[in-house]
Amino acid sequence: MQAQELNGRVAIITGASRGIGRAIALRLAREGVAVVIAAKTTEPDPRLPGTIYTVAEEVEALGGRALPIQVDVRDNNAIRLMVERTLETFGRVDILVNNAGALWWYPVMETPMKRFDLVMGVNLRASFACSQAVLPTMIEQGWGHIIMMSPPIDLKVLPGKVAYMISKFGMTMLALGLAEEVRAHNVAVNALWPRTLIESQATIAWGLGTPQQWRKADIMADAVYEIVRREPATYTAQALIDEEVLRSAGVIDFSVYNCTPDGEPMEIIWEGVEAGKRE
Repeated sequence: MQAQELNGRVAIITGASRGIGRAIALRLAREGVAVVIAAKTTEPDPRLPGTIYTVAEEVEALGGRALPIQVDVRDNNAIRLMVERTLETFGRVDILVNNAGALWWYPVMETPMKRFDLVMGVNLRASFACSQAVLPTMIEQGWGHIIMMSPPIDLKVLPGKVAYMISKFGMTMLALGLAEEVRAHNVAVNALWPRTLIESQATIAWGLGTPQQWRKADIMADAVYEIVRREPATYTAQALIDEEVLRSAGVIDFSVYNCTPDGEPMEIIWEGVEAGKRE
């Protein structure tokens, strides 16, 4: 797989005002990628650190180029305007990371339809719409990477999390199917998921583990970098795991990603997770 320099490329990252999205924006910016910080948060919130503007400032402090855009990924018009503004500002779109996400780990009988609609809208539908919106440019360029933040499909994990897993497995199906539709245009589409729990607002708000059991979001950012630096046609149609991507790139020591010095990262094991357990 041929590695490429990313200087001059342009990436749109949804859900980029904090957590994994922010880490990806900063990682790609260090490689010379202009980043579009696409998220809903524009005003500081003591419960949710970070806004599209604070992340843009961090990118610019690294010497990078940033375009903060307020986007509700459930809004078709907002997605269209996001892509239009990106093209007006940077002239191209090379990378799309569908990172915005909504979490709901409850059984069917404890899932109001508004929650079902939320996870489907933010996770699956938004990924479909954003991918559709950037593809004409990527196809015309003959180069592009689209990444879905979704797991390999394992139907055993459905009970207790049906709505959420439908949305996430749907994203993976989108990645695998779309990859074949655009392979001839040198556009790659892959899914990416962490092996362990990652420090994020989701793990904090839902009480999923402790800092000792988390890895930093940097591991996902490094995995994204390793994916998008490959020639698209050679690295597509896969449901990837962060640790495996980095091992294939030569990474041996993963302790640098631990959130605490005595960290023991917890592997994501869906079975046995108590549905609805939230703090």
